[in-house]
Amino acid sequence: MGRKTTRGARILGAVAAGAGAAAAGGVALAARGVLPALGGRPDGARLLASPQFHDGAFRNTAPPRWLPPGSGKATVRELFFGGRRRRPGAAVPLVPPAGPAPADGLHITWFGHASSLVELDGVRVLLDPVWSERVSPSGVLGPRRLHPVPHRLADLPGLDVIVISHDHYDHLDMSTVRALARLHDVPFVVPLGVGAHLRRWKVPENRIVELDWDDSVEVAGLRIVATPARHFSGRAFSRNNTLWASWVIAGQRHRVFYTGDSGHFEGYAAIGERHGPFDAALVQIGAYNASWPDIHMTPEEGVAAHLDVRGGLLIPVHWATFNLAPHAWAEPADRVWQEAKAHDIALAVPRPGERIDVAAPPQVDGWWQALG
Repeated sequence: MGRKTTRGARILGAVAAGAGAAAAGGVALAARGVLPALGGRPDGARLLASPQFHDGAFRNTAPPRWLPPGSGKATVRELFFGGRRRRPGAAVPLVPPAGPAPADGLHITWFGHASSLVELDGVRVLLDPVWSERVSPSGVLGPRRLHPVPHRLADLPGLDVIVISHDHYDHLDMSTVRALARLHDVPFVVPLGVGAHLRRWKVPENRIVELDWDDSVEVAGLRIVATPARHFSGRAFSRNNTLWASWVIAGQRHRVFYTGDSGHFEGYAAIGERHGPFDAALVQIGAYNASWPDIHMTPEEGVAAHLDVRGGLLIPVHWATFNLAPHAWAEPADRVWQEAKAHDIALAVPRPGERIDVAAPPQVDGWWQALG
C-alpha cells in the first residue's frame, strides 16, 4: 500500500511537473511574442532637451482630467453590459484598391481607424498604419478588428514617408512596422522617444526621424511638422516616456492636417494661425467617454478643432474599426455629420479603403447607418 501510494505520488508529481513545464513553455512562447511588441526604452538623454519633458515624463500644456467623480463604475458597467450596439450589425463595406492616385491633386484613402494614405503633389504619406488583427501586444487578447483590412500592405503604392502620431497599439503596430520596413525603403517620422520602439524592431537608424513639437523635416519635397496634441503615451508599465503629436503635411500646392489622438485644446487655434489653412484635415472623432474627457475628442469637439485649424474638407478617423469605448458603433459618424451640417463644413465619410479626391469629394450618404 505504501509503495503504491509512493509510486502514485511520483506519477502525479511527474504529470504535474510536465504540466508545469508545458505551461511555462506556453508562457515563454507568449512572452517571446509579447515582449518585443512592448518596444524599446527611450534614451533619457535625448528627451531631456525637450521643453515638453520634465520630472521624468512628457507633459501636456494643460493637464488632462481622468475619471470624474462617480463616472468610473458607470463606464465599466456600460462597457460590459450597455445595451447600445457597439459593433456593426452586418459586414462593413470595403473598397478594393484602385491603383495609384493621379500625380497631381490631393487624394486621401482611409483604411479604417486612424490608418490613412495621403497622396499630395505626387508624394505619398502613410499615417499610423495598423494592419494587425488586434491592437494589443498579444495576438490572442485585446480589441479585435470589426472589419477586415480593405487593402493588403502589398497593394499599397510606393510610399515616400511613414508618419506615426504616438506609441499606443492602435497607432503603432510592430508587425505592420516590420513589414513596411521590408517593403518600403523610406523614413519613419515619429515624435520624440518613439524611435526606441522602431530600433527594437530593427528599423535602420538612418530611416528614423524623431521630432519634438514645432520641429520639422523635409521629405520628398514635403515639409512635415510635428505640432502639439493633448494626449498621453505608453506601451508597457511606463507612461509618457515618449511624446505624442499632431501633424502638418505641407506640399507645394496642398496642405493636410492630422490631429492624431487628442482632446480639444487651445493649441488648435495656434496651429491654424501658424500653419493653416488646410485643404483637408483628418480628425479623430471616436473612442470618447466622460471618463477621459481631455484625451480624445467627441465628434462635436472634432468639428470645433477642424474649425480652429481652418481645415477645409473634414475626414473623420479613429472610429469603426476597433471597439475602444462604450459609445454605439455608428454614433461618431452620426454626430459628426450632424455637427458638420450645422456649421456648413465640407465632410467626407469614406468606406474603409475608399480614396477621396479632396477637390471633388463624394456626397455623404450615411452608408454606416444601415449597420448601426
